[in-house]
Amino acid sequence: MNEFSLHTPDTLRSRSEAVAASLPALLADAQHLSASVLLGVHGRKRAGTGDEFWQYRPAEAGDSYRAIDWRRSARSDGHFLRQTEWQAAQAVMIGVDDAASMTYSGAKTRPSKLRRAQTLAMALAVIAVRGGERVGLTHLAEPPRSGQAQLMRMAAALMDGEDRPEYGAPKPQMMPNGARAVFFSDFLGEPEAIETVLGRAADRGVKGALVMVLDPDEEAFPFDGRTLFESMSGAIRFETLKAKSLREDYLERLAARKDALRMMARRTGWQFHVHHTDGPAEPALLWLYQVLERQ
Repeated sequence: MNEFSLHTPDTLRSRSEAVAASLPALLADAQHLSASVLLGVHGRKRAGTGDEFWQYRPAEAGDSYRAIDWRRSARSDGHFLRQTEWQAAQAVMIGVDDAASMTYSGAKTRPSKLRRAQTLAMALAVIAVRGGERVGLTHLAEPPRSGQAQLMRMAAALMDGEDRPEYGAPKPQMMPNGARAVFFSDFLGEPEAIETVLGRAADRGVKGALVMVLDPDEEAFPFDGRTLFESMSGAIRFETLKAKSLREDYLERLAARKDALRMMARRTGWQFHVHHTDGPAEPALLWLYQVLERQ
């Protein structure tokens, strides 16, 4: 198989399908899956577009006057809205960091961080579509959709490389209220941007997961002696004669970054996970399924 064929949307989707297919227990559990993502007669006791009454809630700024239940409001000093059970397919929004740093791989025998993130993203989209959900990419202004055609659109968009910054950060254009979201990145850029995005997501009732994708060399720092460190774009270069002497400080900073991401996620009701490219993709996909199922 040549290098070009590895980078086509069709092959990316095929690899993603293979990852999803390797979880037969997950996909065979149709009833459990439908309880969290499919249309249901009994709903999920979440506000939405169903017909069955669930609860009243106080009116908030921005609510339409037409949505106010005037009969219920007449019995109190405030205005109240009538909410129904959640019965519509939910949206899963996926973001993949395609910055230059994500193209790194410490060995030819393992995929780059970007390729692994793309594969996990498409596998998650495949599972969501099979469960009747709508899926979309956060960096596009297009609304989430269901169906096989949407999977092809997403695969093509993920492979559509543009000018890449050195390090990336989530910049969601589409984040429907109450959606679930997943961001794949090495999160080695400025953490303030991530914190801002999570805060905005929380304001919209969006919960999800941060998946930090790292190459094992970035965890172990197996460098010694004279070493030239160069960023993937070539814009940053640093040479040292004693690379091993940097290891302790580097590992401390990496641990601090993980702790900061974990705390950001916890404060906004999100989950945090670290995935390494030398390991199989299935455990990360299973973890994501379980996290999104509970949200």
